[in-house]
Amino acid sequence: MSAHRSFDIEGKVALVTGSSRGIGYALATGLAEAGATVVLNGRDAAALARSRDEIADKTGAAVHIRAFDATDSAQVTAAAQQVENEIGPVDIVVNNTGVQHRSPLLEFSDADFRRVLDTNLFSAFCVGREFARAMVERGRGKIVNICSVQSELGRAGIAPYAASKGGLKMLTRGMCADWAPLGLQVNAIAPGYFDTELTSALVNDADFSAWLTRRTPAGRWGRTEELVGALLFLVSPASDFVNGQILYVDGGLTAVV
Repeated sequence: MSAHRSFDIEGKVALVTGSSRGIGYALATGLAEAGATVVLNGRDAAALARSRDEIADKTGAAVHIRAFDATDSAQVTAAAQQVENEIGPVDIVVNNTGVQHRSPLLEFSDADFRRVLDTNLFSAFCVGREFARAMVERGRGKIVNICSVQSELGRAGIAPYAASKGGLKMLTRGMCADWAPLGLQVNAIAPGYFDTELTSALVNDADFSAWLTRRTPAGRWGRTEELVGALLFLVSPASDFVNGQILYVDGGLTAVV
């Protein structure tokens, strides 16, 4: 049985930032499997090329790469124009670029604080703004920001990360307020604890993993491919009347005490 047409994204052009590995890679793969033309982004062109080849081989989809710094507005502006002109009108933007820096707050440097906010929050503003310009002209487009359970919950040692993800939650709602009247849908996915390179130190920490499995009703770490279904909903016609929402994919973590 084929999927319902409400979830059809065949032929759509999708840009995913921070997609050479981890969650971004899994999301880009899922979009390619669903028939989208995918544009991978990151700063490391060689890593992007490897990921492009892997995803194209697995899915048979058209996969492109654009290496640019998502926190540099000049680079983002140039990339947006290039992608629109050379690949096609962008229908979907997934703001996934992110970084973590674990440190007691009293020891957090100004530079590290700014780097976390620039990478996790400013990049979504910058990329969202530039790609939304053409979307607004066309009167349609889907933007999905990758938030976190830390958009709602604090934890010792990652206060700047929580601040950036909390800001991203409200940026999502602000983008909705500005752009929904112009035909765009802007929503967010908030992953719980997923087994990725960014969380490898926690995955390998027996005490933390034991705490997490007790704290999460599902009783385990998430797998990156388990985020794809939520994304396909939010970037497809199925979500045309869904706007400004944060979809938590966290095994129940934020639902219980």
